[in-house]
Amino acid sequence: MNLNALHTLSLRRTLLLVLVPGLLLVGGAEVWLTWRTAVDAANAAYDRSLLGAIKAMDANISTASGGLGVELPYRLLEFFELTANGRVYYRVATEDGLVDIGNADLPPPPRVLVSESPQYSDATYYDEPVRVGSYARVLDPPLAGQAAGQRVIIQIAETLESRQAFTRALVLESVARDLLLLVVAIGLMTGAVGWALRPLTRLRNEVEARSALDLTPILPMGIPADVLPLVEAINHHVERSRQQTQARQRFVEDASHQLRTPLATLTTQIGFALREPDPAKQREALLAIKTQLEETVWQTNQMLTLARVDSAALRADTLDVSELVEKTTRKWWPAARELNIDLGFEPDAETLRVVADAALLQEALSNLLHNALNYTPRGGRVTVKLTHSECEGVISVIDNGPGLPMQERAHAADRFFRGSNASLQGTGLGLAIVRSIAERHGGELRLDSGANDQGFAASIVLPRRPTAG
Repeated sequence: MNLNALHTLSLRRTLLLVLVPGLLLVGGAEVWLTWRTAVDAANAAYDRSLLGAIKAMDANISTASGGLGVELPYRLLEFFELTANGRVYYRVATEDGLVDIGNADLPPPPRVLVSESPQYSDATYYDEPVRVGSYARVLDPPLAGQAAGQRVIIQIAETLESRQAFTRALVLESVARDLLLLVVAIGLMTGAVGWALRPLTRLRNEVEARSALDLTPILPMGIPADVLPLVEAINHHVERSRQQTQARQRFVEDASHQLRTPLATLTTQIGFALREPDPAKQREALLAIKTQLEETVWQTNQMLTLARVDSAALRADTLDVSELVEKTTRKWWPAARELNIDLGFEPDAETLRVVADAALLQEALSNLLHNALNYTPRGGRVTVKLTHSECEGVISVIDNGPGLPMQERAHAADRFFRGSNASLQGTGLGLAIVRSIAERHGGELRLDSGANDQGFAASIVLPRRPTAG
């Protein structure tokens, strides 16, 4: 199975499919180590017994007569055979082979013997495996006619029945113990995985039981720390969905509330125009219908703009605010000339860059300019000004119109709010759109008086650092 395919399974199956084979592999390695340890332990125990027999035989070697004499301890050999539970062979010989007593054809040691240091080796004797212990020491005195330093070789070999039986019993006992531990470990692991995943099951059941209209956050209580970032991401998504749902609901409520009156007025005006026989009065009624339609279209466009601002994703990029603001201001110069208003632009002393959505920022500035030109009297002045501090950039639209009473500024950016001194038709959505755009960029809309406490100043404040959209 492709390892990536495991991620499509449940967490329980994935963990078990990964951990159980790992435990089995570890168990197999443990059995192999147990077998090797048992073999080494059996060899160590039996080799000590073999060395004891060699030492006992060495104690009965004599060269006092000038030749090599061995007084075999037969009872000792018989006892050793009983202990070894098999056959025992021995050989005593000089290193040069002049004297050879016992089983002369025993396999020689595979390596050169070091005096008084036993050597053990596995060999085959009479077609059966044997364990051979070899030992060498210097004869003192040497045999007659031999130089000093002559050595005697002592070898004792035993068949492996007893060793193998002991090793087999030890291995089987260890394997049985390891298998029991492995089964218990797999059982505990399965139970632990199931218990650890219970919060996820509860979370799944809680989400499935929710209605389609329930957009409350998921409570993080009892959620494992590893899953908590996922829950936080889900809550963040739920919060965005809730905001979009609220924006749609607000739009429907605003549309039903704000368009009912203009549509009713249009119906009345059209009925009056149809009943009016006088062409002049009929034309007057049609002009009123046209004006009402234009206001309704503008109001509808403003509501659509506000809905789009509330729900659309930001396409933020690093912008040269000076260039964008100057370009937008130039587009309003023809409208300012028709109203005989001096529309100017004061750039910042240095290039001002922020991370923002160019289209939304242009929309916000256009709404401020529209309001300023509408409420500034003919012959007045409107100034677009750029300033900045270390952490924020400010786009201000300042006019010398009637302004807004101080006590009403806190609600000036509310939807459909109209100042008490407003003399022109309007939707009351312009500043609401600007505030929504500023907040979407992590900034704010500031409202204040104009120069010398005259007129009105509306400022879009944007942070000079990247913000999440």
